[in-house]
Formats: sequence, C-alpha cells, structure tokens
Amino acid sequence: MVNPQAQPGSLFELQFPQSVGIYRTYADAQKAVDYLADEKFPVQNLAIVGTDLKSVERVLGRKNWGTVIAQGVQSGVSTGLLVGLVMLIFGNPRSVLLLMLVALAIGVSIGVAFSAMAYAMTRGKRDFTSVTQTVATKYEVLCEHKVAAEARERLLNLPGARAAAFE
Repeated sequence: MVNPQAQPGSLFELQFPQSVGIYRTYADAQKAVDYLADEKFPVQNLAIVGTDLKSVERVLGRKNWGTVIAQGVQSGVSTGLLVGLVMLIFGNPRSVLLLMLVALAIGVSIGVAFSAMAYAMTRGKRDFTSVTQTVATKYEVLCEHKVAAEARERLLNLPGARAAAFE
C-alpha cells in the first residue's frame, strides 16, 4: 500500500536505500523482485534503478527528397483525416466523400510543404533518419535499510542469483 500522506515526489524515493543486487539487464532485476514478491517479502520497500546511462542512436536509413516527400505524405494523410473528421462532426457537409478528399489533399500538401522546408533548412547536414533511446548498462535493486539484509538473504536462494548479484 502506498502511504496516502506521502509527498507527490516521494513515490520513487526510499528513505535510506541500500543495494541488494546489481544486474546486467532489467529482466534480471525484475526477476529478482518478482522472486522476492513470491517469497512474501514486502516489495514496497524496493526500487529498480537503471544506472550508467548511455544514449543509443539507431540509424534507420538515408534521407533524400523521396523519403522526405514520403514522410510528408504520411504525416499529411493523418492530419488531413483528423481535420476531415472534425469538420464532419461539427459541420453539415453536402458530400462526406468530397469533404474527406479535400481535407486529405490539404493535409498532404501541408505535410509535404513542411517536411520539404525542414529538410531544405538542414542543408545536407543530417541526411539520415534515426531513433534515439537512453538505456541503462546496469540495474540495481535498492531496498529500505530496515529490510535490506533480509532481501539479500532471500536473494541468495534465487537460482543463478549468486553470479548476478553484486557484479
């Protein structure tokens, strides 16, 4: 149970945390906490903390005018459909099909125009598409000091945990 009088930011804070294990993957840390839950340990005293953060950028492909226009069309279709739907709900069109076609055409035109302007402004300095994610290289299970020793003892019985904890 969460303390109803806890401060809004204190949900993620432990009072006097101590490490009970360090794991290479989130799945391993989650497995340790799940094991403690199965053992009826008061898991509300635990936190999984990702540490040693790094930024990973995955390059998806080369960007050229063809891909820029295709991205503009994709964003324009969704914008056009949304605008058409709003106009359909709040208006009384004579032809639903004509309304949707006009909204799509306007949305695609605006999407392509904005994509083309953004690409032209980069002047070839970033001719690729990518996604970026921040990931942790290790995961530490922290525990309130009052039950940390008990957590460490119980984790010793987790199959394969001795090799994973405190690497």
